[in-house]
Amino acid sequence: MAHKMLEGKKGIIFGALDERSIAWQTAQKVVEEGGQIVLTNAPIALRMGKINELAKECNAEVIPADATSTDDLENLLNKSMEILGGKLDFVLHSIGMSPNVRKTIPYTDTNYDNFMKTLDISALSLHKLLQSCMKLDALNEWGSVVALTYIAAQRTFPGYNDMAEAKALMESIARSFGYHYGFAKKVRVNTISQSPTVTTAGSGVSGFDAFFDYADKMSPLGNAPSEDCAKYCVAMFSDYTRMVTMQNLFHDGGFSSTGVSQPIVEKMELAAGKGS
Repeated sequence: MAHKMLEGKKGIIFGALDERSIAWQTAQKVVEEGGQIVLTNAPIALRMGKINELAKECNAEVIPADATSTDDLENLLNKSMEILGGKLDFVLHSIGMSPNVRKTIPYTDTNYDNFMKTLDISALSLHKLLQSCMKLDALNEWGSVVALTYIAAQRTFPGYNDMAEAKALMESIARSFGYHYGFAKKVRVNTISQSPTVTTAGSGVSGFDAFFDYADKMSPLGNAPSEDCAKYCVAMFSDYTRMVTMQNLFHDGGFSSTGVSQPIVEKMELAAGKGS
């Protein structure tokens, strides 16, 4: 049930590819809650995905933008403010891609040109976005920027490869820029660390299916669905969280605070032939 938490607010959603993506579902929830949006993604992603279907559903325009290009970002921000009739209140950064992961290059044999692309696309893009927003004074006071991340920024998950470093860098950028933007314009910047989620990006990680099942058994509430992550994003865009900034917020059913769960213990005992 919608409560119109974002009535009168407007913003940009990065990264919606198809109905499985968190950005896609966030866009839907934002509009349900009364918000107005512009959708954006890299030109190649726009050709691969189904974003035009989402745009029609949400009565939103689509503006292609390479998030590693400050020229593209400034064009996106200027056009969005023109379309939406003023400064923005929220932005979702849902961007991540690793050429090393896509090419199944092992972490210990990493290709460093690919590594730098991973950092640029998945982490520095947040800095470039925030810098462009500040330069153009594109965000209203008490605006909210949310970037999606993963616990591999803090703990080692071998299949996550160099995306782990990218997410760690991105979280640091959110804290650092959150400090400066908070003092400058009361803009808040946070990251949401989501459960493993069945998306195009997430399911591309080696061993994803096994880990998804493991995380679900480890988490007291189970894995957090993408729809609930979208609701959390809406809450972070709303005035109900206006004093929250520079935080990495775990949305993972309790996984990040659980050492071991009874279902995992029982599964291990069965595997070892100790179960009844």
